[in-house]
Amino acid sequence: MNWNYRMRLYMKEHLPLYLFVSVLFVMGVIFGALMVGALSTGQKEEMARHVNSFIQIVHQGDELGGQTTFRDSISLHLKWIGLIWILGLSVIGLPFIFLLDFLKGVLVGFSVGYLVGQLSWKGMLFAFVSIAPQNLIVIPALVLCSVSACAFSLYLVKNRFVQKRGTLYPTFVRYTSLTLCMGALLFGVAMFEAYMSPVMIKWVAPMLVAGAG
Repeated sequence: MNWNYRMRLYMKEHLPLYLFVSVLFVMGVIFGALMVGALSTGQKEEMARHVNSFIQIVHQGDELGGQTTFRDSISLHLKWIGLIWILGLSVIGLPFIFLLDFLKGVLVGFSVGYLVGQLSWKGMLFAFVSIAPQNLIVIPALVLCSVSACAFSLYLVKNRFVQKRGTLYPTFVRYTSLTLCMGALLFGVAMFEAYMSPVMIKWVAPMLVAGAG
C-alpha cells in the first residue's frame, strides 16, 4: 500500500515531464513520417529494393532472428537506456535526453510512414507485426527512463546545488534501480524480436509478396 502511494505521488509529481517527453516523441513520429515525402525518387527506389529483397527472403523460408539478432537488439536497447542514464547524471545532459526521445519518434515515424507509403495496407500489416509489438514496450520504457533521468538531474540542481540539502544516495539508487528494471524488461523485448517477431513476419510474408513487386 505504501509502495502504491509512493508510485501515485511520483507519477503526479512528474506528470509535466511525462507529458513533455510524450509530446516530444509524438512530434518525432510526425516529423519522421513527413521525412518520407522528402525522399527523392532514387532514394525511394533504393529503399524499395531493400524492402522487397527482405520480403522475398522471408517468403522463401530463410531463417531469421536467432542469437545474432538477439545480441544486436539487446545491445541497441541497453546502449540507448544506458546513454539516457549517463546523461541524467548531469544537468547539461537534459537537452540530449530530449533529443534522444525525439529521435526515437523520428525512427518509428519514418519506418511506419515509409512502409505504409510503399505498400499501402500491406505496409501497415508489415509494420503491425515487425515494428509495433516491441515498441509497445520499448517506447514506454524509454519514456520512463527519460523522465527518471530528467527528475534526477533536476534533483541535483535543486537539492544539491541550490538549496544544498538532502541526501543523494537514496535518490540515485531509485534512479539506477528503475533503469536496471527497464533494462531487464528490454531483455525480454530483445528475446521477442529475435525469436517471435520473425515467426510473425513469416505469417504475413505471403500476403506481402504480391504487393512488394
